[in-house]
Amino acid sequence: MKQLIDKAEVLVEALPYMRRFVGKTIVIKYGGAAMADEALRESFAVDVVLLKYIGLRPVLVHGGGPQIGETLARLGKESTFVDGLRVTDDETMEVVEMVLGGRVNQAIVDQIHRAGGRGLGLTGKDGRMLQVERKRPGGHDLGRVGQVVRVDCGAIEAATQQGFIPVVAPLGVDEDGLSHNVNADEAAGAIAVALGAEKLILLTDVDGVLDARGALMSQLTAVEVAKHIAEGTIRGGMIPKVKCCLHALEGGVPSAHVVDGRVLHAVLLEIFTDGGVGTLIIA
Repeated sequence: MKQLIDKAEVLVEALPYMRRFVGKTIVIKYGGAAMADEALRESFAVDVVLLKYIGLRPVLVHGGGPQIGETLARLGKESTFVDGLRVTDDETMEVVEMVLGGRVNQAIVDQIHRAGGRGLGLTGKDGRMLQVERKRPGGHDLGRVGQVVRVDCGAIEAATQQGFIPVVAPLGVDEDGLSHNVNADEAAGAIAVALGAEKLILLTDVDGVLDARGALMSQLTAVEVAKHIAEGTIRGGMIPKVKCCLHALEGGVPSAHVVDGRVLHAVLLEIFTDGGVGTLIIA
């Protein structure tokens, strides 16, 4: 009986959040360990389908860096990175499109179907969803790597209205229609702003945003994030993630979350429990 009561208490705790977020759009960047481990993949798919069934509107934007790297290695092509971004020549871009827009995207859609949902695979090229300019950080030419400048969410909105869960591969097009590789965090943030999403959730392979002692900071304001970056507390690969969150907040998204995707049902725990399991960033 105690176990049954505990389950009921979990539902009671979740109820205010369910009421608050029903009908709201939640954009989730899916990648890292959550995509690599079978149990985590199944858990994530169930979470997303549950969100849909209780009235939220989940939109997934996925990565696929390791899968691209593995495919390039099998073809005998070495991967080169500048500031964490893959240098993408024409040959590499063909592989990126094949892996992201094909194998990875469809695997996620299939997983959602097996969990009882209706996934629909899209890429940022569909309907010119993600319109980009070539990214040149520090003057470096990275090839066909795009920075999002405009978003047209017509394809996502049409899919959502028909009851599908959109699964978006981060590919963009420039004004000439040329395909570009887009950072998945950046794509998710831009889509969240364009959709007027309630939340942006970035799944990572760490607990969340950590303080100088390595302890999780469960909630931060934009001002506090800037302070921690300046002090060097937030550093390395976490900087672009929190900057993506700040961009989303500036664009009108009420909250952004950096969540440990290695935790089973991490998305549900972050949205529907009082404590959450990651870092909540608010304006």
